[in-house]
Amino acid sequence: MVYSWRRVLEPGTASDYAGQLYYIRNGEAYNRGQSNDPQQLGMHARGPFVFEVELRNPTPFFLDLCAFQTLAVVPRHAIEKRKDAWLRTRPLPVNGPYQLEDWRLNAKIRLRKNPRYWDAANTRCERIDLLPIGTASTALNLYESGAADIIWDKDLVPVELWDVLRQRPDFHTFTYLGTYFIRFNTTKKPFADPRVRQALALAIDKEKIVAKIMRGGEKVASHLVPIGTANYEPPAGLGHDPARARKLLADAGYPDGRNFPPFQYLFDSTAGGAAKVHAKMAVELQEMWRRELGIQMDLRQMEKKVYLAAQTALDYDLSRSSWIGDYNDPNTFLDLFMSNNGNNRTGWQNARYDELMRQANQKVDLRERAGLLQQAETILVRDEAPIIPLFFYIGFNYYNPARVAGIYPNIIDSHPLNAIEKIPGRVAAREIRSKFPQRTAKRESPR
Repeated sequence: MVYSWRRVLEPGTASDYAGQLYYIRNGEAYNRGQSNDPQQLGMHARGPFVFEVELRNPTPFFLDLCAFQTLAVVPRHAIEKRKDAWLRTRPLPVNGPYQLEDWRLNAKIRLRKNPRYWDAANTRCERIDLLPIGTASTALNLYESGAADIIWDKDLVPVELWDVLRQRPDFHTFTYLGTYFIRFNTTKKPFADPRVRQALALAIDKEKIVAKIMRGGEKVASHLVPIGTANYEPPAGLGHDPARARKLLADAGYPDGRNFPPFQYLFDSTAGGAAKVHAKMAVELQEMWRRELGIQMDLRQMEKKVYLAAQTALDYDLSRSSWIGDYNDPNTFLDLFMSNNGNNRTGWQNARYDELMRQANQKVDLRERAGLLQQAETILVRDEAPIIPLFFYIGFNYYNPARVAGIYPNIIDSHPLNAIEKIPGRVAAREIRSKFPQRTAKRESPR
């Protein structure tokens, strides 16, 4: 455990999630190269079954962090032998409920029950196949034929059948800790000016975007932290006010959009239905800003990995973004935009914001802590606006509870595979289809 956590903090590892261990004494100093003595880190093995952690201050969500992948134990022997290529070790060393049996690129990942897992007696399935499906129609056909039992990804729902499928008893929606938003590159003009960022935010009709493009029950967002996050009530951000948007743009030196330089909106090409959604979103934003502010935006689509690299390198003007909560606490969203967070990717730094976040995470009183976090989020979404929240995701997946058990909807959409089991004697998919028949492909989409 000590080795695994220290590895995350090693500067040479360059982990984007190293900040999750900054709550440990000297964790931040060690990761930033200000201390090179690992013995000063607040974590020690006190025996074969005792791991002691010393935190910098009270951290209400620390146990939630311990369940996240960043803090998982990794195989030291394999890493020290093969360095960054350790994931190619066969058999892959694991300590979880399943072992990697086979991995065929773009075809199938097969997992086999791990007999050495501490809770192997309660691992429900002997074998699990993970299918990397790229299109919604293929996913639905595999499910309907019984070749797939569970479809996790909302993007693998055919958009033209969305309204019908949502009514079926084997299609499930739930509240989800996820926000879709826009990043500004605040190091570039004219987006270095908060008035410009606020103007673009105020010009967006988010209700129209949700109703016209998403249509899945998503909620409009004026703040970053989703409603329902534990022990927190988010502050209101910027609403929809085109008149105020035009005034702010004029105050910034661009009346009616005159002399505003052309700029680009970066979005990713993703497998499944998400790519279509991102593209439609980009076109809608392009038209709103042209109509309301008189400014011209060009569209720039990239393959997912290249898109993420461009974000990290600040090689963009505006960028489509989203964040799914790692744990149920406002910190999982708000600490993203602290100056030292590797996932910030806006170039925005605000000393007051950083200080409020630090103060909040030193508080034991949850109400007092929430007040400080609200002040910080107000800076983020209203006063400075390096991001524009657009909407909150709705979780969506499909499976038949009569033939699959062990899935429990939850706000972070976490489903341990070892708890899931196949129920003998499958209920045929056609029984469900007979109650909720699909519409034909000739149906005209309201989009």
